[in-house]
Amino acid sequence: MTDGGVAVVTGAGSGLGRVVAQALLGAGYGVALAGRRKDALDETAAGHPEALVAPTDVADTASVAALFGAVRERWGRVDLLFNNAGTFGPAGTLDEIDPDAWSAAVATNLTGSFLCAREAFTAMRAQDPQGGRIINNGSISAHTPRPGSAAYTATKHAITGLTKSISLDGRPFRIACGQIDIGNAATDMTAGIATGARQADGSVRPEPTFDAEHVAQAVLYMAGLPLEANVQFLTITATTMPFIGRG
Repeated sequence: MTDGGVAVVTGAGSGLGRVVAQALLGAGYGVALAGRRKDALDETAAGHPEALVAPTDVADTASVAALFGAVRERWGRVDLLFNNAGTFGPAGTLDEIDPDAWSAAVATNLTGSFLCAREAFTAMRAQDPQGGRIINNGSISAHTPRPGSAAYTATKHAITGLTKSISLDGRPFRIACGQIDIGNAATDMTAGIATGARQADGSVRPEPTFDAEHVAQAVLYMAGLPLEANVQFLTITATTMPFIGRG
């Protein structure tokens, strides 16, 4: 057994998922790294013997079941899920969004989070000692949209409802669930924001970013609480990003 417990991180091959997974590994967790690309997961795992590389399609029920089966086979339990995998999805006004692209975004961002939470919940309810923690990556878009982001924004608003339902339904089984909403953390995926992001008035302006390591530290804090305590919602942003009074 690992010092810090057993964690599953989705979207662990890049961006925030990689930063958080490596922070958990550094804190003594055994970490299952889930994502589509094995080569990217291998890069995240480099130098960490307590990492389990598990290529996974979070939108596929069988693939998610195989992920959690591998975790239980190696460690025997699941203490933490960081539900992080996501896609920005199609951009444009509603009439410009292809329905298939909409469905793909929902499948990854919402259904994928549900499927992973479902497997984690099942393991946490059955294991001894019982319980665990699920942390969902919401986003500032769980509160306020950017222009032309209906698919992403709708799925992230839905994550808030999923978080609340898991938190409520998990009470009898010592399963805590919280949500971290992140705005403008500096990663490869968000590099364009620093050079120019579309604003509500139609202009394109650069926005401030902040070091993604602060996100990792916030997740470590949430994860490190005893199950009797829970951070229900945590919002972390670049201080002067256009969110409060966005646009």
